[in-house]
Amino acid sequence: MLKTFAILVSATALTGAGTAMAQTAPQTAPMQPAPAQTAPAAPTSATPAATGTIVQILAATPDRSTLAGLVTTAGLNADLSGPGPFTVFAPSNEAFSRMPPGALDTLSKPENKATLATILKYHVVSGKVTADQLKAQIAAGNGTATLTTLAGQPLTAQLGPNGNIMLTDVNGQKAYVDKADVQATNGVVHLTNGINVPKIG
Repeated sequence: MLKTFAILVSATALTGAGTAMAQTAPQTAPMQPAPAQTAPAAPTSATPAATGTIVQILAATPDRSTLAGLVTTAGLNADLSGPGPFTVFAPSNEAFSRMPPGALDTLSKPENKATLATILKYHVVSGKVTADQLKAQIAAGNGTATLTTLAGQPLTAQLGPNGNIMLTDVNGQKAYVDKADVQATNGVVHLTNGINVPKIG
Protein backbone atom coordinates (compact mmCIF):
# COMPACT_ATOMS: atom_id res chain seq x y z
CA MET A 1 0.00 0.00 0.00
CA LEU A 2 2.82 2.42 0.90
CA LYS A 3 4.59 1.55 -2.35
CA THR A 4 1.49 2.29 -4.40
CA PHE A 5 0.95 5.54 -2.50
CA ALA A 6 4.55 6.64 -3.16
CA ILE A 7 4.19 5.93 -6.86
CA LEU A 8 0.92 7.84 -7.01
CA VAL A 9 2.49 10.77 -5.15
CA SER A 10 5.33 10.79 -7.70
CA ALA A 11 2.95 10.62 -10.62
CA THR A 12 0.78 13.36 -9.16
CA ALA A 13 3.80 15.53 -8.50
CA LEU A 14 5.01 15.08 -12.06
CA THR A 15 1.62 15.65 -13.58
CA GLY A 16 1.18 18.74 -11.42
CA ALA A 17 4.60 19.84 -12.52
CA GLY A 18 3.34 19.77 -16.07
CA THR A 19 1.40 22.92 -15.48
CA ALA A 20 4.44 24.67 -14.07
CA MET A 21 6.66 23.30 -16.82
CA ALA A 22 4.45 24.36 -19.71
CA GLN A 23 6.49 25.70 -22.60
CA THR A 24 5.50 28.95 -24.29
CA ALA A 25 6.25 30.74 -27.52
CA PRO A 26 9.27 33.05 -27.64
CA GLN A 27 9.03 36.57 -26.29
CA THR A 28 10.70 39.59 -27.79
CA ALA A 29 10.82 41.55 -24.53
CA PRO A 30 13.52 40.73 -21.96
CA MET A 31 12.69 37.56 -20.09
CA GLN A 32 11.06 38.04 -16.73
CA PRO A 33 11.24 35.47 -13.93
CA ALA A 34 8.50 32.91 -14.54
CA PRO A 35 8.22 29.13 -14.47
CA ALA A 36 7.35 28.96 -18.18
CA GLN A 37 9.99 28.17 -20.80
CA THR A 38 10.30 29.74 -24.20
CA ALA A 39 10.57 27.94 -27.48
CA PRO A 40 14.19 28.02 -28.60
CA ALA A 41 15.22 29.24 -32.01
CA ALA A 42 14.94 26.59 -34.70
CA PRO A 43 17.75 24.08 -34.15
CA THR A 44 20.38 23.34 -36.69
CA SER A 45 20.44 19.77 -37.93
CA ALA A 46 24.17 19.16 -38.07
CA THR A 47 24.86 15.47 -38.43
CA PRO A 48 28.42 14.69 -37.34
CA ALA A 49 29.51 11.07 -37.27
CA ALA A 50 28.30 8.94 -34.37
CA THR A 51 30.84 8.53 -31.59
CA GLY A 52 29.06 6.15 -29.20
CA THR A 53 25.81 4.57 -28.12
CA ILE A 54 22.88 6.61 -26.86
CA VAL A 55 23.95 5.91 -23.27
CA GLN A 56 27.50 7.08 -24.02
CA ILE A 57 26.22 10.22 -25.79
CA LEU A 58 24.00 11.12 -22.80
CA ALA A 59 26.87 10.53 -20.36
CA ALA A 60 29.18 12.73 -22.44
CA THR A 61 26.68 15.59 -22.71
CA PRO A 62 27.10 17.80 -19.61
CA ASP A 63 23.58 19.26 -19.71
CA ARG A 64 22.06 15.74 -19.84
CA SER A 65 23.82 14.31 -16.77
CA THR A 66 20.57 14.08 -14.78
CA LEU A 67 18.95 12.04 -17.55
CA ALA A 68 22.05 9.83 -17.86
CA GLY A 69 21.91 9.11 -14.13
CA LEU A 70 18.18 8.35 -14.25
CA VAL A 71 18.69 5.93 -17.16
CA THR A 72 21.12 4.03 -14.93
CA THR A 73 18.78 4.17 -11.91
CA ALA A 74 15.88 2.85 -14.02
CA GLY A 75 18.00 -0.04 -15.32
CA LEU A 76 17.75 1.07 -18.96
CA ASN A 77 21.49 1.22 -19.76
CA ALA A 78 21.54 -2.19 -21.44
CA ASP A 79 18.43 -1.42 -23.50
CA LEU A 80 19.70 1.95 -24.72
CA SER A 81 23.16 0.52 -25.41
CA GLY A 82 21.67 -2.28 -27.51
CA PRO A 83 21.47 -2.33 -31.30
CA GLY A 84 18.19 -0.42 -31.51
CA PRO A 85 17.93 1.76 -33.39
CA PHE A 86 16.19 4.24 -31.10
CA THR A 87 15.21 7.89 -31.18
CA VAL A 88 15.57 9.61 -27.80
CA PHE A 89 14.11 12.98 -26.84
CA ALA A 90 16.52 13.98 -24.07
CA PRO A 91 15.37 16.59 -21.50
CA SER A 92 17.95 19.02 -20.12
CA ASN A 93 19.15 19.17 -16.52
CA GLU A 94 17.27 22.46 -16.23
CA ALA A 95 14.02 20.72 -17.19
CA PHE A 96 14.50 18.22 -14.35
CA SER A 97 15.30 21.07 -11.95
CA ARG A 98 11.78 22.44 -12.51
CA MET A 99 10.20 19.33 -11.00
CA PRO A 100 8.55 19.80 -7.58
CA PRO A 101 10.96 19.54 -4.64
CA GLY A 102 11.60 15.91 -3.73
CA ALA A 103 9.91 14.43 -6.84
CA LEU A 104 13.18 13.36 -8.45
CA ASP A 105 14.41 11.78 -5.20
CA THR A 106 11.11 9.93 -4.82
CA LEU A 107 11.26 8.61 -8.38
CA SER A 108 14.86 7.49 -7.85
CA LYS A 109 13.93 5.16 -4.97
CA PRO A 110 14.17 1.43 -5.78
CA GLU A 111 10.45 0.88 -5.15
CA ASN A 112 9.65 3.43 -7.90
CA LYS A 113 11.99 1.97 -10.51
CA ALA A 114 9.13 0.80 -12.77
CA THR A 115 7.48 4.24 -12.71
CA LEU A 116 10.78 5.95 -13.50
CA ALA A 117 11.40 3.50 -16.35
CA THR A 118 7.94 4.26 -17.79
CA ILE A 119 8.61 8.01 -17.69
CA LEU A 120 11.99 7.59 -19.38
CA LYS A 121 10.64 5.16 -22.01
CA TYR A 122 8.08 7.83 -22.86
CA HIS A 123 11.04 9.78 -24.30
CA VAL A 124 12.13 6.90 -26.56
CA VAL A 125 10.76 5.82 -29.94
CA SER A 126 11.76 2.63 -31.74
CA GLY A 127 13.67 3.32 -34.95
CA LYS A 128 15.96 6.15 -35.97
CA VAL A 129 13.94 9.27 -36.80
CA THR A 130 15.95 12.34 -37.79
CA ALA A 131 14.55 15.85 -37.48
CA ASP A 132 14.01 16.04 -41.24
CA GLN A 133 12.16 12.71 -41.23
CA LEU A 134 10.01 13.82 -38.30
CA LYS A 135 9.22 17.13 -40.03
CA ALA A 136 8.20 15.14 -43.12
CA GLN A 137 5.88 13.01 -40.96
CA ILE A 138 4.41 16.20 -39.47
CA ALA A 139 3.81 17.63 -42.95
CA ALA A 140 2.27 14.35 -44.16
CA GLY A 141 -0.04 14.36 -41.12
CA ASN A 142 -1.34 17.88 -41.88
CA GLY A 143 0.72 19.45 -39.10
CA THR A 144 0.81 16.58 -36.59
CA ALA A 145 2.74 13.32 -36.25
CA THR A 146 1.87 10.81 -33.56
CA LEU A 147 4.82 8.81 -32.25
CA THR A 148 4.40 5.56 -30.32
CA THR A 149 6.89 5.55 -27.47
CA LEU A 150 8.45 2.55 -25.75
CA ALA A 151 6.11 3.35 -22.83
CA GLY A 152 3.24 2.38 -25.16
CA GLN A 153 1.70 5.85 -25.05
CA PRO A 154 1.55 8.44 -27.83
CA LEU A 155 3.67 11.56 -28.07
CA THR A 156 2.50 14.22 -30.52
CA ALA A 157 4.98 16.14 -32.67
CA GLN A 158 4.23 19.44 -34.41
CA LEU A 159 6.25 22.40 -35.61
CA GLY A 160 6.68 25.10 -32.98
CA PRO A 161 6.60 28.86 -33.54
CA ASN A 162 10.21 29.01 -34.74
CA GLY A 163 10.01 25.95 -36.96
CA ASN A 164 11.47 23.76 -34.27
CA ILE A 165 9.87 20.45 -33.29
CA MET A 166 7.36 20.71 -30.44
CA LEU A 167 6.44 17.57 -28.49
CA THR A 168 3.14 17.40 -26.61
CA ASP A 169 2.50 14.62 -24.12
CA VAL A 170 -0.81 12.97 -23.16
CA ASN A 171 -1.22 15.57 -20.37
CA GLY A 172 -0.80 18.54 -22.73
CA GLN A 173 2.74 19.47 -21.61
CA LYS A 174 5.00 20.79 -24.32
CA ALA A 175 8.74 20.45 -24.82
CA TYR A 176 10.79 21.82 -27.70
CA VAL A 177 13.75 20.28 -29.51
CA ASP A 178 16.59 22.76 -29.12
CA LYS A 179 19.29 20.61 -30.74
CA ALA A 180 18.40 17.91 -33.21
CA ASP A 181 20.18 14.91 -34.70
CA VAL A 182 22.93 14.09 -32.23
CA GLN A 183 24.05 10.88 -33.89
CA ALA A 184 24.63 7.67 -31.92
CA THR A 185 25.82 4.29 -33.18
CA ASN A 186 22.41 2.86 -32.25
CA GLY A 187 20.11 5.74 -33.15
CA VAL A 188 19.71 9.47 -32.72
CA VAL A 189 19.22 11.86 -29.80
CA HIS A 190 17.23 15.10 -29.95
CA LEU A 191 17.94 17.44 -27.03
CA THR A 192 14.81 19.01 -25.55
CA ASN A 193 14.07 21.77 -23.05
CA GLY A 194 11.27 20.00 -21.19
CA ILE A 195 10.04 16.72 -19.75
CA ASN A 196 7.10 14.88 -21.28
CA VAL A 197 5.10 12.81 -18.81
CA PRO A 198 2.94 9.77 -19.63
CA LYS A 199 -0.15 8.71 -17.74
CA ILE A 200 0.96 6.69 -14.72
CA GLY A 201 -1.05 3.91 -13.10
